[in-house]
Amino acid sequence: MTTPSETRSFSTRSMVLCALMAAVTAVCAQIAIPMPSGVSVTLQTFAVALCGYLLGWKYGLASVAVYIMLGMVGAPVFTGFKGGIGVIAGVTGGFIVGFLPMVFLCGISPKLKDEKLTAAAEILLGAAGVLTCHITGVIWFAVSTHTPFAASFLRVSLPYMAKDMLSVVLAWILCRTLKKTLSRWKT
Repeated sequence: MTTPSETRSFSTRSMVLCALMAAVTAVCAQIAIPMPSGVSVTLQTFAVALCGYLLGWKYGLASVAVYIMLGMVGAPVFTGFKGGIGVIAGVTGGFIVGFLPMVFLCGISPKLKDEKLTAAAEILLGAAGVLTCHITGVIWFAVSTHTPFAASFLRVSLPYMAKDMLSVVLAWILCRTLKKTLSRWKT
């Protein structure tokens, strides 16, 4: 049974980690290479996957929701130090909204009997998260630019897919390393 002070410290720890990962996502959004399509190459996908893998689905979802809400109210957390509801309503808004199902899928941690199967399942769920994010982004882009879905896919999804899948794998590897290191520090 947990005491009230243990519950409180857990809540404080969780809130701090959520805020920290929202800040990491904001920083990763600024590491960007502008592209002619209007969708920049960023490290946001890596940050969102790391949020899910590190915090789990519930706190990862909270962290990404905080990031999105900060941007919606005008904080310059989106790529190019942009903020405001106009960014969400713009051509890249679908990718930002797509971070929510992506972090959820990255945060699901199935407990399988074989550690290798668990690792594979976690990476496959992360890949499914990237696909969900891309589908949301492509649909949003197609609707907002009046471009056919196939043309939108070729313009704003396909060129980024390999980078985003690699981001998920790297986030998973970093998370495993961080968790092993942090578990050694526990008293």
